Amino acid sequence: MDPASLAQLLSPQGRALLAELPPYVAEESLRVSTRLRERGVDAGLVAAALTQSRLRERARAKFGERAGRMFFTVAGLEQATRQVVAAHHARRYAGAGSRLVADLGCGLGGDTIALSELGVAVLAVEADPVTAALAEANLRELPTASVRRGDALALDLAAEGVDAVFADPARRAGGRRIFDPTAYSPPLDAVLALRARVPALGVKVAPGVPYSALPPDARAQWVSVDGDVVEAGLWFGPLAAEGPGRSALVLAGGGAHVLTEADDAGAGRPDAPARAGEVRPVGAYLYEPDGAVIRAGLVARAAELLGAGLLSEDIAYLTGDTLVATRFATAYRVLDCFPFGLKPLRAYLRARDVGVVTIKKRGTAVEPEQLRRQLGLRGTRAATIVLTRVAGRQSVLVVEPA
Repeated sequence: MDPASLAQLLSPQGRALLAELPPYVAEESLRVSTRLRERGVDAGLVAAALTQSRLRERARAKFGERAGRMFFTVAGLEQATRQVVAAHHARRYAGAGSRLVADLGCGLGGDTIALSELGVAVLAVEADPVTAALAEANLRELPTASVRRGDALALDLAAEGVDAVFADPARRAGGRRIFDPTAYSPPLDAVLALRARVPALGVKVAPGVPYSALPPDARAQWVSVDGDVVEAGLWFGPLAAEGPGRSALVLAGGGAHVLTEADDAGAGRPDAPARAGEVRPVGAYLYEPDGAVIRAGLVARAAELLGAGLLSEDIAYLTGDTLVATRFATAYRVLDCFPFGLKPLRAYLRARDVGVVTIKKRGTAVEPEQLRRQLGLRGTRAATIVLTRVAGRQSVLVVEPA
């Protein structure tokens, strides 16, 4: 967004225009644009307002109704913390007694909003001038929050009276995700060095961060929302009251569910390899662990809690003979199991009048869409199949939700 469009958008005229726009519908956007231009509204302002309307609609998944009052950029929205996750971040700081949090790389201000709503004072720092201006607009109604434009790592934490830090280094460049922590902006090592000055440090990182990059004093937590892994966070000092280690936070069904490693299984080693689980024959039930559980290396721990075992080494499917209610995995009833082969599978499904098939897979190179075309099903019933390895052998499990 260029400075002129930004100024127009944040002006009283721009805010008024945004307030009068109907909910964004892609098919209606051209008609709305034409009507506004015919009314004499500047074409640049119309384009900027419609872009904001579209982004606000997309942002509802992260910010709920608040999205309708916020300002966004595409990149800022992609990296912004979901409101429900930011609330958990904020509770860590409030629980640690933080008085002034420096939100370094605050982006559009999602985490600052959550902290401020708990009464925690926040100094939000953002280097990009456009993003900083939008953050100021998003935070204008929160008296405990202020925005400063500049280099996050250049902030004099001691002089500002900062007693806790939250950092969200940029993990995208040129529209692509960055997986190497040394290529974050700023690099992860530079951010981690801040804990020598302020022990209460929280850092948002990509879910694919390797365990080898985790400091031994970190509480690393992977977070999923309704089944989607959305982030990982590293917590230090008083923000890691549970001590070092890895955990999974599963936000589902309106609740928060935390899984940690057993105390006697290396719970205090965030950089330890994922623990191996016991392989068992196929039982009456199949469990598909939540993505946060898998990322946190806690599949073996989940198996213990479920009284289950692995279908095959290094594949995150569990099996057992007892149905256990859990938020850490999705349960399926196993209806059948046999070695994988295109012709036997096609014959099996056609004999049962299956026309619609849901294909899940792990540990196999089979492409679901290609397989669906090859099966050529025309029946009237639906089925769910799981393509995976059972004790090392390519197999098919026919399942239904338990």
